[in-house]
Amino acid sequence: MSLRSALLALLSSGPMTGYDVVKQFSTSVGHVWHAPDSQIYPELRRMHSEGLLSSRPVPWGSRGATKTEYSITRDGEQALRHWQDEPEGYVRERDAAHLRAAYFEWAAPGAAATQLRAHIEHFRDQRAQALEQIAAIENRTSPTLARRLAANPEDQWERISRFKVFAYEGQVGRADQEIAWAERGLRLLEELGELDGPGERE
Repeated sequence: MSLRSALLALLSSGPMTGYDVVKQFSTSVGHVWHAPDSQIYPELRRMHSEGLLSSRPVPWGSRGATKTEYSITRDGEQALRHWQDEPEGYVRERDAAHLRAAYFEWAAPGAAATQLRAHIEHFRDQRAQALEQIAAIENRTSPTLARRLAANPEDQWERISRFKVFAYEGQVGRADQEIAWAERGLRLLEELGELDGPGERE
């Protein structure tokens, strides 16, 4: 997947200004594909120059200012379908946390436990965010989902919603796995006598 694919997927729900794209990105596809604002705006302009998006000025403010509103074109829709039809090209991971864990023997006393606890906290937060998204989809309180459903016939709503839930369930499962792995690491440190006492334990 690329940022381009994520932006096409987001804009397939309807026209948006660059500001709205950034805002909705962070609360929807941004949960599965992170990108800073500094990458999103230039990519929108590139996609526009390549014909994947059309644009028009829309009023903004009260002094005659405008913003650029982007819409997906037929070429953009074709690119989105092509991305979905092609199998994912998997690449070898760069996994900083697991690489670090493989060499914990070099860590200062307490550093390995600190890293593992930070890992647990990170994935607990990721898990909580994914569960929030699932609840918002299932309860139909997600503004992003509401926009997408409004742009599609009602007989497609269940299909659209369930695919979104399926994606976030994958994030929950991944978080559970990473939390369990880090907890095993803490138990390993305890077995090796590298936790100093009750204050070092969970």
